[in-house]
Amino acid sequence: MDLIFYEGQDMKEFLVSNRNLFEEYLLKEAVNVRDKIDKIHRIGNINLINNAHKLVLFIVEEKTEDVVQFAEQEGVAWAKHSLTLAFKLEWVHAIRRTLWHFLYLFDEKRNKRITLDRFYIQESKINDQIDQFLNAFFISYSKFKDELIEKQRRLVENLSVPIIPITSSICVLPLIGSVDYYRASIIEEQVLMEIGKLRISTLIMDFSGIVDMEEDTISQILKVIDGIGIMGCKPVLTGIRPELVRKFMKFGRLNAETKGTLQQTLSEYMNEFSQ
Repeated sequence: MDLIFYEGQDMKEFLVSNRNLFEEYLLKEAVNVRDKIDKIHRIGNINLINNAHKLVLFIVEEKTEDVVQFAEQEGVAWAKHSLTLAFKLEWVHAIRRTLWHFLYLFDEKRNKRITLDRFYIQESKINDQIDQFLNAFFISYSKFKDELIEKQRRLVENLSVPIIPITSSICVLPLIGSVDYYRASIIEEQVLMEIGKLRISTLIMDFSGIVDMEEDTISQILKVIDGIGIMGCKPVLTGIRPELVRKFMKFGRLNAETKGTLQQTLSEYMNEFSQ
């Protein structure tokens, strides 16, 4: 297929007229990406070929704002579908090399030898826009990922402090799995907030799902228990295993009522509530 060129043609028209040749050259340049094009389209509904043409037209027309906006959209799309960044980087560099190849062909067809000054101006404009695209893309990608991680972290934090209402004033906090100092801090923040929000008068903390805790974590939990009392809520501890009891005893007096099992505690409080 021969290049299409006519007198008075500008660079945008030249690229549009030779779209198929541009695609062929681009796919030769992007060796590792070309076999992934259909997969990327299928996973993220991202048409790499169409997007490449869209980008180069923005660049040759010096539509910098459109370049940045397009990059931000692309960043979100790639982050949302967890597409490989290495492919994106290779693809954009292949677009850069292909665009420069066609800029050379365009000037060659025009039989116009450009000056050194004009070349450096053109080089600065084009490469700067491609660099801006990459910069905006990676910022957008990272921002989306960071926001997603933050949402997931908040979800995990809420799940790690499952306060279950039993009555309008009595709630249960079943502690399950490992409790380290970080999780104990989350428990403190969430518990005190929920007591104020739900007007809880009695909070039953069930430790039957906890096998062991480090002493610094126990110290933090004891502060939580003290905070519960300061807020006018009665802390009741159930299901504390012998290994934990010995560690609790090292810290002296426990400012909370204790019960053997959660079932026993709920039975007592529900009978009391029904009378």
